[in-house]
Amino acid sequence: PSLGGLAIFLGFIVSVTFFTDDINFARLKYIILGITLMLIIGLKDDLIGISARKKFCIQLLAASMIILLGNVRLTNLHGLFGFYEVHAIIGGILTLFVLLALINAFNLIDGIDGLAAGLAMLASAAFGTWFLLAGSVTYATVSFALLGSLGGFFLYNVFGHKNKLFMGDTGSLFVGLIIAILVVKFNEFNLAGTHSYVLNSAPAISFAVVIVPLVDVLRVIVIRLLKGQSPFAPDRNHIHHRMLELVPHHLYATLIIIVVNVFLINLALIFNFMAFNITIQFLGILITGITLSFVPSLLIRKKLQKKEAWMDQVEYKTWPD
Repeated sequence: PSLGGLAIFLGFIVSVTFFTDDINFARLKYIILGITLMLIIGLKDDLIGISARKKFCIQLLAASMIILLGNVRLTNLHGLFGFYEVHAIIGGILTLFVLLALINAFNLIDGIDGLAAGLAMLASAAFGTWFLLAGSVTYATVSFALLGSLGGFFLYNVFGHKNKLFMGDTGSLFVGLIIAILVVKFNEFNLAGTHSYVLNSAPAISFAVVIVPLVDVLRVIVIRLLKGQSPFAPDRNHIHHRMLELVPHHLYATLIIIVVNVFLINLALIFNFMAFNITIQFLGILITGITLSFVPSLLIRKKLQKKEAWMDQVEYKTWPD
């Protein structure tokens, strides 16, 4: 049951290989090699376990390979925080950070049925649609191949009973890597203003697409540090854990989080068409995302306060004269 990620991988590889057979996509082999490394390290972790240090080293190797050989690299920040074209070394470091951040963010958000798959499906559908409209058939194919393979897994993960599947590290690591590659390519392809689908605020929009796992990681790490704990210590402060306390059903909690993610994507698109400064757009999306991430905790606190007030009232009424 924990090897559902292997099914996702096979579906993705078969689809993307078949549908890019007649397309000139020489860099695809390096992308496949990188996600295969993620699959292997995730498979080992699910079956026998592996230290965090070794896992991170393999992530670093796979990400570096994709940057250096796969030509997946940020070259321009679109004016974010006043930066435009960046040096190749700086761009490589920023790309490495993006890849590693999203690999681990999707790994950590995989806590309830359908959530990691649902968020990845939303991201791949959003990026795939734009790539298709913009004429980038190669990365549209990659996006929709991931969307389809995740869709098949989602049914068994959410609605399966005797045949239930879980993504595990086997799936979440390489799914996060693919989404990260799509984020980088989305930003790079939006630099060329030769078609009508160019989005001037690509960094803010791509951030909105993957904001839920990123904000969740940031939020949890800050909470752990404020408590004097290790940022890698396990706890139940993730957004999905909080949602389950309010909505004790995995599917409903997942759908609510995905709907919030859709809202943030649309907000980013509205900001883009209103032509706000890109830094203001990015910070606006970030602040909105962080604020919304604390709403479940606030609702739980109010719920507990009401329960305590009710208990006090009952105790007062039943106390003997």
